[in-house]
Amino acid sequence: MLEFIQLLKQRYQTVQAQLDKKSPHFFEYLQRIEQLLYAEAFIRKGRLIEDKPNFPLQIAVIGPTQAGKSSIVNLLLNADLAGVSPLAGYTVHAQGFCHQLNLDDCDGMQHYFGRFQGLTTAELSRNRYDCYAISASPTQSNLLPSCVIWDTPDFDSIDAADYREGVIRTLALADVIVLVVSKEKYADQSVWEVMQTLADFAQPTLICLNKLVEGSEDLVLQSLRQKWQQCRSDAMPPVIPMLFQKPSALPDWPAAEQQQLFALARQVQHKKHAQHQQQFIQSFWLQWLEPVFSEHQSQRNWQMLVDQCLEQAIAAYRRDFLDHPHHYHTFQVALLNLLDLLEIPGLANILSKTRRVMTWPMRKLMRLGRGGFHASPDLEITTLNQIGEHVMIQLADKLLEKTESEAENVSWWRDTAIVMRQKRTGLLQGFQQAVVTYHSGFQLDVEAAAHRLYYKLEEQPMVLNSLRATRLSTDAGAMILAIHAGGIGVHDLFITPLMLSVTSLLAESAIGSYMQRVEAELKQHQLQTVKYQLFQENLRDQLYQLPQQSHSTRRFNISEQQCQQVELALKEKKHGLRLL
Repeated sequence: MLEFIQLLKQRYQTVQAQLDKKSPHFFEYLQRIEQLLYAEAFIRKGRLIEDKPNFPLQIAVIGPTQAGKSSIVNLLLNADLAGVSPLAGYTVHAQGFCHQLNLDDCDGMQHYFGRFQGLTTAELSRNRYDCYAISASPTQSNLLPSCVIWDTPDFDSIDAADYREGVIRTLALADVIVLVVSKEKYADQSVWEVMQTLADFAQPTLICLNKLVEGSEDLVLQSLRQKWQQCRSDAMPPVIPMLFQKPSALPDWPAAEQQQLFALARQVQHKKHAQHQQQFIQSFWLQWLEPVFSEHQSQRNWQMLVDQCLEQAIAAYRRDFLDHPHHYHTFQVALLNLLDLLEIPGLANILSKTRRVMTWPMRKLMRLGRGGFHASPDLEITTLNQIGEHVMIQLADKLLEKTESEAENVSWWRDTAIVMRQKRTGLLQGFQQAVVTYHSGFQLDVEAAAHRLYYKLEEQPMVLNSLRATRLSTDAGAMILAIHAGGIGVHDLFITPLMLSVTSLLAESAIGSYMQRVEAELKQHQLQTVKYQLFQENLRDQLYQLPQQSHSTRRFNISEQQCQQVELALKEKKHGLRLL
């Protein structure tokens, strides 16, 4: 799961970087990237819990700029460890302070933070955001249990985008959240967007309402409660109002609330982390995968276009070759093979020598390439190659139409059109080679049809002898015609005296109906062979994969299979995800 979330986040970042700020998806994708950062960090937290069951309690103090977070951290620690400044955005790194712990107790922290480097507080630089600091607190506090308490940067300032990932990692790590807001900041939308995102993490929460003016508590608390109810469905957490102290300008923790964080610490349930993790992912899953699913739909639409074009191609093959009264010649070739089988055994060698003598001049001319004689290409091969070219032209036109009509996925179709243009020549050459291979291989099926006819003739001796007599009496003249037919096309052999005699005898004989059945079966087998071997296994499969060969940075390029595997894990692990 972690690997998939990271992949999805990376693809979002790549695609979002290509978008103009005026694009309707620009800020939408930014928000989803942030949600994916939360998911990635929360899954890392789950791994940390699995590897380190006794990992120390983590408390994160969060809030908008100038809410007084660092001052609250120092108050809770009973020590001035967190840097405090009146300047907005002073804290830009997550800084952890170990209370009643040694640094060795936090073994595994670096693995959780990943690419973020752990440094000392003195080593932190405002020019580098991919780091954090953790140090030990020398004092003890009555307000804190044994824990690591984190001072975090704000999440609402102009510069917050630069260090927001560090904030997110710290929020996901936290077992307990301390939200610090002031009377000026508690209603900020940024505060409640973060709290809404954290809802599925189910972290026990405490709200510190800082910098209050005496007498305004009830009004602010009522408004704060409304804000919570608008963004969260769980119960309102405890709120600690903290009055502004003019002499010291420091917050003062009420004596009656000293056990609040101890009580919240007892509510932490690491055993339910996997369940909360699953809930968080499921709540955003459809949003995250919306552009991925859109690409999948475009892929399916593309495959439908390919299927339509190939159906038309198969129909054209039937019309222009198989069912054409003058072009179809495959069965004639089978009959020619039958003629070879009809030769009288005793005369076969004599006739063979005669043919070699008679055809020697023509074969010599063909070998030398003289006399203007060129064997014409097989009509079926020519027809199939023309159909293949037409399919490419038709698909190119369809892609052009899609780029003009599909406003939502126009870039997907445009990128596919570019790949189509780049791969067209190679696809055609591969198809043409496949046509030649098919045509050569199908001759075995033609010979098999001839043998079927011959074996049937052997059951009718009178018909067989009649055919042999016809074969012998017309052999010499037919051979000369066959030579010329070889230069023109096999279908011309059908009009020779020999072929006319043979076909007439077969059609009028007792095996006439059998011959028609063999011809029909051969034609059907030829159609199915062309359909599957050429148009489906060769052309269709390559065209299906064509969009996936685009390396455009505007695409997510995450397969349906990848999504289905993760979705299956989400559905099967009803009591929480086992990390993949």
